[in-house]
Amino acid sequence: MSTPTLESPPAVPEEIASFTVTLSVRRFNPETDEDPHWENYDVEMYATDRILDALHKIKWEQDGSLSFRRSCAHGICGSDAMRINGRNRLACKTLIKDLDITKPVTVEAIKGLPLEKDLIVDMEPFFASFREVQPFLMAQNTPKDGKERIQTVAQRERFDDTTKCILCAACTSSCPVFWTDGQYFGPAAIVNAHRFIFDSRDENAAVRLDILNDREGVWRCRTTFNCTEACPRGIQVTQAIAEVKQAIMRGKP
Repeated sequence: MSTPTLESPPAVPEEIASFTVTLSVRRFNPETDEDPHWENYDVEMYATDRILDALHKIKWEQDGSLSFRRSCAHGICGSDAMRINGRNRLACKTLIKDLDITKPVTVEAIKGLPLEKDLIVDMEPFFASFREVQPFLMAQNTPKDGKERIQTVAQRERFDDTTKCILCAACTSSCPVFWTDGQYFGPAAIVNAHRFIFDSRDENAAVRLDILNDREGVWRCRTTFNCTEACPRGIQVTQAIAEVKQAIMRGKP
């Protein structure tokens, strides 16, 4: 007769440690404040939490008046771009464990756009520049057989990088030229122009090149690479701007 085996007790999962993080948030209420000011909040967090989680805890548990934009919380909508420890990032993609929490984590609105409240800026100047470069396919000719416009893999790869833009304004609001010159198109608008200038299906590249061959166009770029560093999608923004400059000099993509 076999001896019955004793089942081992189920493993107890190790408790995940939490810790207190201090967020220093630059607040501004246009109804009561003349100038922005900093306020500190202590929040209980886990290493895998994000700055967006910390902002939610502040809003839901400490101060319901804190205002910020967010939507998908997965780095796709681009609505929660802000300056975190002096760098432009998406709050939903910035993990607590990647920051130095031995001192307060600073959170403020992105620069160069009109401040509306707390972490919210007026995005209209940004979208006005975006619209001005005509970021849509323009093709007058009817495709062969009246069907889709065919591209080779190589033709698609030519502008693949700049299709990733989510219009978060992290690149544009990291640009020192944009901070000081409100008329500059900015990196994001140029990136979205690039996406169609080098699209083999588009027939109006010359129009966009002419728009960007302006004193407030690509020639205002000083190649500081701030935009490339700030892009949460990893787009080579500075390279795209350089390619548009070269296309203007050639007179064609």
